[in-house]
Amino acid sequence: MTVLQMLKPRAGLRVLVTGGAAGIGLTIARAFVEAGARVHVCDASEAAIDALRAADPDTQRITATLADVADRDAVDKVFDDVSRELGGLDVLVNNAGIAGDTGGIDELDVDGWERTVDINLNAQFYFARRAVPMLREASGGGAIIALSSVAGRLGYAYRTPYAATKWAIVGLTKSLAIELGPTGIRVNAIQPGIVKGPRMTRVISARAEQLGISYDDMEQQYLSRISLRRMTTQEEIAATALFLCSPAGLGITGQAISVCGNVEVL
Repeated sequence: MTVLQMLKPRAGLRVLVTGGAAGIGLTIARAFVEAGARVHVCDASEAAIDALRAADPDTQRITATLADVADRDAVDKVFDDVSRELGGLDVLVNNAGIAGDTGGIDELDVDGWERTVDINLNAQFYFARRAVPMLREASGGGAIIALSSVAGRLGYAYRTPYAATKWAIVGLTKSLAIELGPTGIRVNAIQPGIVKGPRMTRVISARAEQLGISYDDMEQQYLSRISLRRMTTQEEIAATALFLCSPAGLGITGQAISVCGNVEVL
C-alpha cells in the first residue's frame, strides 16, 4: 500500500454518526459514504431526517433513526437499528451536541445546564458503552471519534455549560483510549473551532446580544482571535474524521485534534 493509498479509509466501513442528519454530522456522514462506507445516523429532528431521506432517496447509502441521544431507551433503539441495517459497527462518530445557554454563571437556568450535560456528555457515554462490544468485533480494530470543541481547550466566558462538557469529552476520550487500546480500538476527539454555518450564526448572535454589540462587530471579534482569520468549514472537519479512520490514522489514539485555524482565545 502506498502512502497515498493509506489516506483513504477502506471501503465497506460500517459507521454510526450521532446528530447526523444536519450540520457537521451530515457532512461527516456523506463524506464516509463518498469513501465507500455504509452509514447510519440518528437525529432528534424529524424534519432533518425527512430532508435527508428526500435528498438521499437510496436508503442503502444512509439509513436513519429518530432519537433523542440523552434518552437511554432511544439509544438502545438506535443500536437495534444499527444491528439490523449495518450488521455490525466499525466506527462511532459521537457528534450530537447543542450550544447550551449563554449567560453569566448566576444567570444560567439549572434545567438548561442539565440538558446541555445530558446531550453533550452523557450521550457520548451512552453511545460508547453500547458501541464498544460491537467495535471489538471490527476487522482491523474499531474507532471512536468524539466531537469536542476548541472550547474544550480554552476558557469560554458566558458559555460555561458548553465549555464544561467539551472539556469533559477530552477526558473521556483520553481515558477510553488507554482502556480500549489493548483491544485495538482507537479513540480520538476532534475540536472544531468557529465553523461556518447556521449554528455559528446563532452562537454569534446570542453572544452579541449578551454583550450588547452588533452581530458584525461580534463576528469580527471572533475572527480576530483566529490565527488564519477565517472560519473552519464542515468539510475540513469531515476530512479529519476520514483521516482518523484511514490506514494513515492507525497509529493515532488518545488525541484531541484542533481543526480551528488556531483559535487563540475565546
